[in-house]
Amino acid sequence: MNTCTTASRDLEEPLAGTAATARTWLLIEQPGPWGAKALVSSHLDPEVGRALEAAADGTGVRVALVRRPGRHADHHASQRHQVYVAHTVPGNTWLRSTTVAAPEELLGLDFAALGAGRHGGFGAPYEGEPLAFVCTNGKRDRCCALLGRPLASELASSGEEGVWEITHLGGHRFSPTLLVLPYGYAYGRSSAADVKEVLHAVRSDRIVLHGCRGNSAWDRPGQAAELAVRRATAEYRADVLSVVHTASMDPPTDPPVDAHVDNAYWDVTIAHMDGRRWTVVVARGASLPPRPESCGAALGSPARMDVVAVREASGLRG
Repeated sequence: MNTCTTASRDLEEPLAGTAATARTWLLIEQPGPWGAKALVSSHLDPEVGRALEAAADGTGVRVALVRRPGRHADHHASQRHQVYVAHTVPGNTWLRSTTVAAPEELLGLDFAALGAGRHGGFGAPYEGEPLAFVCTNGKRDRCCALLGRPLASELASSGEEGVWEITHLGGHRFSPTLLVLPYGYAYGRSSAADVKEVLHAVRSDRIVLHGCRGNSAWDRPGQAAELAVRRATAEYRADVLSVVHTASMDPPTDPPVDAHVDNAYWDVTIAHMDGRRWTVVVARGASLPPRPESCGAALGSPARMDVVAVREASGLRG
């Protein structure tokens, strides 16, 4: 069967720099079926969904619905809704949880503060197993259902306690996709064994690079740059690298010979908590030949982030 996932995998489309961007995630349990735009097409009151979207707009907060793996008939509705709020910027990473009787209670949150990394005492610190949110919303793209749901079910049945389904993480063509908290790294083309490895690493405050799309805290050039530094230095510890500067730049005088590059370049500075810094040049390209970005969509050339150079700055170790 030809799918967007098959095309992306066969064409070896790179994963780095493709994660959804969000400094803070607000994840709300909502059992039952989800529509393509789940916040306004699920058992959540659509007026509440629209209000949550409006409240989060421009704040750095991304709102999504989650549910436990399994069947999603109407009678699976819960009396209370589990809620997670996670800030994923290194140096101020936190994950908090609570339950609410009704999602409209969340409209009283200060979304600007959440996006800036201030939780205001909401909920309580989450101290359980790492959380893995697998995209399973077949109404957005059939690959998410065909590949995501079996993955979520397999993980849950194997005893992984922190597994949830989520409405949308972007990048359908990289299914199965998932977000892992507390650190906010996203993954694609994941098997159950891959996810178990990722969760095992997170328990030791480490990051697995295989299949990693990037940290949602950063924009896409920053995601690609941070992963490139990790690979260049074999740095796997979580929460030690930050994107401290990203700026557009003119094309290099000796640009790489690559027909995919479309002359958009960024100069990204990555800082280590020990004082080291790296300058990373990232180029935006177009994935060729054309392929569907989602099942049923017209052929297109999705943007890709290619790392052109990684250079460590000298004399900056603290």
